[in-house]
Amino acid sequence: TEYFAELVCSNSFRSKELTKAIGLLKEELKILNSLIIEAAIKCEIPGGKAWVVDRECFSKYITKKLMENPLIEVRREEVNEIPRDKIVIVATGPLTSEALAQNLSQLIETPFLHFYDAISPIVYADSINWEKVFVANRGEDSEEGVYINCPMNKEEYEAFVEELLKAEKVPLKPFEEPKYFEGCLPIEVMAERGKDTLRFGPMKPTGLKDPRTGKEPYAVVQLRPENKEKTLYNLVGFQTKLKYTEQEHIFRLIPGLERAEFARFGSIHRNTFVNAPLVLTPYLQLKKFPNIFLAGQITGVEGYIESTAMGFLAGLNAVRLIQGKKLVFPPPETALGALINYLQTANPKYFQPMNINWGLFPPLNISRVSKKNKYLLLSQRAIEKLKEWLKEI
Repeated sequence: TEYFAELVCSNSFRSKELTKAIGLLKEELKILNSLIIEAAIKCEIPGGKAWVVDRECFSKYITKKLMENPLIEVRREEVNEIPRDKIVIVATGPLTSEALAQNLSQLIETPFLHFYDAISPIVYADSINWEKVFVANRGEDSEEGVYINCPMNKEEYEAFVEELLKAEKVPLKPFEEPKYFEGCLPIEVMAERGKDTLRFGPMKPTGLKDPRTGKEPYAVVQLRPENKEKTLYNLVGFQTKLKYTEQEHIFRLIPGLERAEFARFGSIHRNTFVNAPLVLTPYLQLKKFPNIFLAGQITGVEGYIESTAMGFLAGLNAVRLIQGKKLVFPPPETALGALINYLQTANPKYFQPMNINWGLFPPLNISRVSKKNKYLLLSQRAIEKLKEWLKEI
């Protein structure tokens, strides 16, 4: 349609509960008077714990606001080149046109721009059964004691592969032809090539000895820390097109992950995003061209609300740059700040887009509290920090 801010689903805003990180992010944007959240409130329809909106009402509301603003001129034309001599925000999303993507590549150096997400699932560290896993790297790996290893015997491995082969997959969209890179195949595609393919691929046990048996396991699943706090762990090489329910069932067959809680499920889809730790400042400027800001999913976040949050911060800092004010970003205890912190501190070697989740927040110095209460306390701390930050700026 001709409207702005279209949603693919009426429940794309996800949960509104403050015990969910996405609920906190929406609450922060509400405090900051986000137009997107304002529209969602105006167009909300009943949906239980999910924040469901009337999609047409939502898009029309935002379009009307922008079209009626005397300071905004809307031009419906393609932009193939990013101006270098003025303050610009690039918010072109996951399907950025080829011409504009090539121009952006020239500004940031091509290797740092990616056109396909191949995302492995991420689990919370506190949901791993640490009695069934061991810490070790393969012999050739230089980083000492980084990887968590989930060992499998022959029976466990064969049962895992069998479940993998019969699992339901997410169908590809028309623009997502299966142009998989050989070095980054979906795990189910590898399994289809033969029952031992995974044992010679991402589940290779070579160079790993289980200290409890003194022997090399039949197969092993490696988990790599996703952040410096080691609250999140990535299933190495487990990019997949499996449906989320299938991922939850099958990946819990892995020893040590029987009760795994997922901060993010695996996926493979068309996307355009930058390697944020290498090319972006914490204010969402290009490091080489500080007058150019990136916003939305192209910054390396996943999801509508996360993209909205990056749009808010890019807009705020672009205005402050025009006004000659100091550029800002929120404290890491806030959901907004946690996302920025991830974009700045993630390992660029393994960088992939991220949804907001509790594993990105600095931990609370408390013990013996239920998860629900812990998340409420994290939300309370975030809102307090956000309000303090707002007073400062």
